[in-house]
Amino acid sequence: MSNPLKKTMVYLGLADEEEVYEEPAPQPRGRKPEATLEKAAPVTPLHRPAVVRQPTPAAISEILTVHPKQYRDAQIIAENFRDGIPVIINLSQMSDADARRLIDFASGLSLGLYGRIERVTSKVFLLSPENVAVSGDGAVAHADADAVPFSQP
Repeated sequence: MSNPLKKTMVYLGLADEEEVYEEPAPQPRGRKPEATLEKAAPVTPLHRPAVVRQPTPAAISEILTVHPKQYRDAQIIAENFRDGIPVIINLSQMSDADARRLIDFASGLSLGLYGRIERVTSKVFLLSPENVAVSGDGAVAHADADAVPFSQP
């Protein structure tokens, strides 16, 4: 592919690259192939450690309650939730903007780790891992839609 226009079109994704395969010339019998100057670098496969999901339901012995004051307190929430500990988040000491950001983060965290996020009151949320079942009368505290600062318009 020596045409510069064709190379540019392939680079921009406007054309498909035409690959030309050449068969190697047959070696005369009785002669060993010449050693190439380039040798392939050894490839070392990467082995990731086995991912430990969540501890068994019987191993849960604590629930963490967090009263974040700033958005950077999300790290404490994430580390404990990732370890399989249910987390109660009380947002009463945060500004509404930071509280929204933290709830968006917690929603993504619970989705990514197959957990669940539930609103307990207007500013208190429960993050429960996938192996924790939350039981009750099924009624999550719902405040007036106009009074809830985290309702979507």
